[in-house]
Amino acid sequence: MTKIYAIHTSTVSYNDLKALFAKYAPDVEYYSIVDDSLIQEVKTVGHITPDIISRMSAYFKIAETCGADLIFNQCSSVGEAADIAAKGVNIPVVRIDEAMDEKAAEIGHRIELIATVASTVAPSERLLKRKIAEAGSDAAVDVCLVDGAMDMVMQGKVEEHNRLVKEAIVKAAKDHDVIVLAQGSMTAILPYLSDVKVPVLTSPELGVQKAVKVLRESLEK
Repeated sequence: MTKIYAIHTSTVSYNDLKALFAKYAPDVEYYSIVDDSLIQEVKTVGHITPDIISRMSAYFKIAETCGADLIFNQCSSVGEAADIAAKGVNIPVVRIDEAMDEKAAEIGHRIELIATVASTVAPSERLLKRKIAEAGSDAAVDVCLVDGAMDMVMQGKVEEHNRLVKEAIVKAAKDHDVIVLAQGSMTAILPYLSDVKVPVLTSPELGVQKAVKVLRESLEK
């Protein structure tokens, strides 16, 4: 049986991702490894550390040993650690935010990246700019940190999170043609954006679609 292993740094998107993989790859077994100490460490220090890379590398090896055919990295804050850990396994690795950034690079000329976790800003901006360069685009990127919004989610105050994030989106839409939401948890805002006239991209569904595509292609080789 074909297997996908997801590496999570919290349980916030656990059920949503499981449902998305069931939707797009019902024939694939989906498993998760969750270590919430990863996000706590990166939030405290502000960046990935050798210890984070070491743990991520260990989880990738465990997933491979368990028969994973693809590893899906759920957390953008540790995305660069996933890139390093990917070098130690012989199966495909897909970061959740890759496909979102690729789409933004394809359709955007002035892009606003909105994040709710400070530790995500730098790696998310680097990945977005890398995808823009790979696309041969000269799109410009601006960044907005909605500080405290993720804390609202962790406290169960989703409405307050949505209010803060929507304010940032409405402001960004005035002078940007694409908005990129760095955290997968920010998908909760989508039903409230009917009055926003520019594309607002989120990572979970696009990321899962890419992972399934990469998986299918790798199995055909």
